[in-house]
Amino acid sequence: MSLRRYLQYKDSGVQWLGMVPDHWVVKPFKWVIERNDGGVWGDEPDGISDTLVLRSTEQTVAGCWKLDDPALRKLTESEKTFARLEAGDLLVTKSSGSSLHIGKTTLVTEDIAKLECCYSNFMQRIRLSDTFLPKLAWFVMNNDLARLQFDLLSNSTTGLANLNGTMIGKIILPVAPLLEQVEILTFLDYETAKIDELISEQKKLITLLAEKRQATISHAVTKGLNPNASMKESGVEWLGEVPEHWTVKNLRHFAAVLRGKFTHRPRNDPAFYDGDYPFVQTGDITGTDRYISSYKQTLNEKGAAVSKEFPKGTLVMAIAANVGDVAILDFAAFFPDSVVGLVPNHGTDLTYFYYLLGAMRKPMHQMATVSTQMNLNVEQITALIAGCPPLAEQESIVQFLDSEICRLDLLTVEATRGIGLLKERRSALISAAVTGKIDVRREVQQEPVTIQDAS
Repeated sequence: MSLRRYLQYKDSGVQWLGMVPDHWVVKPFKWVIERNDGGVWGDEPDGISDTLVLRSTEQTVAGCWKLDDPALRKLTESEKTFARLEAGDLLVTKSSGSSLHIGKTTLVTEDIAKLECCYSNFMQRIRLSDTFLPKLAWFVMNNDLARLQFDLLSNSTTGLANLNGTMIGKIILPVAPLLEQVEILTFLDYETAKIDELISEQKKLITLLAEKRQATISHAVTKGLNPNASMKESGVEWLGEVPEHWTVKNLRHFAAVLRGKFTHRPRNDPAFYDGDYPFVQTGDITGTDRYISSYKQTLNEKGAAVSKEFPKGTLVMAIAANVGDVAILDFAAFFPDSVVGLVPNHGTDLTYFYYLLGAMRKPMHQMATVSTQMNLNVEQITALIAGCPPLAEQESIVQFLDSEICRLDLLTVEATRGIGLLKERRSALISAAVTGKIDVRREVQQEPVTIQDAS
């Protein structure tokens, strides 16, 4: 998109902002704010006239609402009156353990206002004067134009990032005349909606590719590669029919099973760590791209004495919490009792076994016991049944899957990259429009928008 610039510019007086349209004004945010209030939390709900209190957890990083499990609280009448939200209010997260969340801003819509809700004390309510459109301010505050200023202002010598009403009021904004704001907002609504739809399509594609990836693996390790092969019933519900020449057997016949160990409690006792022995836990397996090739933690001699070492080439699997997550160990390492190691026998290809276990997550979860978290034990694992093709056929299946998974993963990488570029485009477009670097007036020809509609 090629957009024109304004005819005349002036120096904003702010180095990072540069030039702005000659008829715009540059001022601190506080000059367009009517109310700038902290929130309330009240007491535990009692089921009688409780009030919905929105928290920062109901806000996404992108500044949208996600009301999955909002909180009910007991508020006094004065607290309700003070903190009740109105359409057009902006809520800013001012305290969070993550820098990604500091400064995220949501707009109170008519639908949110109808809930007659209040907001928590980790948020700041901004109610604007009639010189600045709330929806346009929402675009600004979720853009780097404001978020980088929030990040700078919220940094402290304590290392904890927090905002307050004064800091929020200090950010510098270029402000266009009101009727021009309407045109800018009309343009941004139209253009960002198109970009958001493209992002949504790419996310759907990534989901479909993940489903295709899993289905491809599952079909190959349960049905083989020959669509014309004679089949037989496996006698196992999740497995169904398998090629007639495959054997059906327990996992104990595929590999030897080693149980991790860490007998000392509490596990985080510093007396056992920071030595020469790699120590890998369930979190290191989750999300690993097939091979575990690095580690974050080590044991000393004392820690190694109460743990269990697995040799390089072991297939390691989480049996607590993230049950069924698997990876191949690329070096010898020690493991806790929340992990098992599987060492394939001579009739089992290591990579085939990796793919097979990855396809068995559902029966594993069905078999697992659940207390505070999901768990499997060695007996349950070795009792699981799978189809086993001859070794040469396992190797052919691995070759096919490596090729197909690589192709699908490349498509996923491209789709993910596309999302990143679209988000960059969206951010740059907003920044350029709200700072006057481009003149978007009359760029969108559609139904006239009034100031009331725009707010």
